[in-house]
Amino acid sequence: MKKIVIIGCGNVGLSYLRKLCLDINVPLDIRLIDLDLDKLEGEILDLEQFLVYRNSNIDIRIGNYSDCNEADIVVITAGVEQSSKDRLSDLDKANEIIIDITNNLRETSFKGIYLVASNPLDVITELIAHYTDHPYNKVIGTGTMLDTARLKSLISKKIKVKPNDINVYVLGEHGNSQFVAWNNANIGLENLSCFLSFTEKQELESETRNMGRVIVDHKGYTSEGVGGCLLELTLCVLNDLKKVYPVSNYNTVYDVYISTPVVIGKDGVEKVINIKLTEEEEEKLEQSSLVISKALDKILPKELY
Repeated sequence: MKKIVIIGCGNVGLSYLRKLCLDINVPLDIRLIDLDLDKLEGEILDLEQFLVYRNSNIDIRIGNYSDCNEADIVVITAGVEQSSKDRLSDLDKANEIIIDITNNLRETSFKGIYLVASNPLDVITELIAHYTDHPYNKVIGTGTMLDTARLKSLISKKIKVKPNDINVYVLGEHGNSQFVAWNNANIGLENLSCFLSFTEKQELESETRNMGRVIVDHKGYTSEGVGGCLLELTLCVLNDLKKVYPVSNYNTVYDVYISTPVVIGKDGVEKVINIKLTEEEEEKLEQSSLVISKALDKILPKELY
C-alpha cells in the first residue's frame, strides 16, 4: 500500500485529496496534517461515504509528522491565505509557516518525494529543500506546470484543437516573470505561429500570466488546476511514468529553483530536458531566475546555502 501525507488541508490540499479518491485505483494510505482537526474529521467522514461507491482501498486518517517516516510522497500545500496580489508579497509569513513545518519534518526519516504547491512557489520549494537538506531531485514544485495547463486551455479554445495535442511550455517563475517558449511550440510538427499571430500570442501569454488573479477575483481562491497538477505528479511518481512536465526544479546554471521541462518518475526529477531557446527567451529565463534569487536572498542569504 502506498502512503501519502498531505500537509495543509485548505482549498488546494482538499482538491488534491478529492482527486486522489477519484482517480487513483491502487491501495492508498492517506494521512492529513492540518491545524483545524475538527474540519479534518468532517472532511474524512464525508469522503468515506463517497468512497463506498468508488474505491474501498483508500484509507484516510488524521495524521502527524511521524506518518512521514514510511511515506512515499509528502505533499505540502500549507501557506498564507491566497490573494490577488503578487505571490511574492507574503513571503515572510509563508517562510514562518514553512520553517515550522520543516522543523517537524527534519525529525522524521522521510526518504521519499516532496511535492510542493505553496506560494511563492519557487522560493518556498527551495526553502523546503534547504531546511530539510533533502536531495534536490526529490523536492519538486508544481511551478509553471499549472501555467502551461492554463495556456494550453486558452489556445485550445481559440484554435479548436485538443489541449493535449498542443506542445507548448510556460517557463521560469510561477509568477509575473514567467514567459512562453514560443519558438518550440507546435501542433504536430507545425509551429504554433502557423495558427496564431504575434499579437494573439502576446495576448494569450498575458492572459495566462494573469489567470490566477482572475480566478481569485471570481471565486476567492484557485484549487482545481493545481490540485490536478499534484495528482499528475503523484501518478508519475507512484507509477514511474517518466513523463515530461515544466516543474520547479533546481537549476544548476542559475542556482535556484525555477521551472524548466524535466522527466518525472519514481525518483522524482530523473532528467532535465535541455530545450533550445532563442536568445530573447534565454534572457527572459535569466531575468526570471533573478526575480526568484532576489526574493530568496531576503530570507536566505547566499552565504547560507
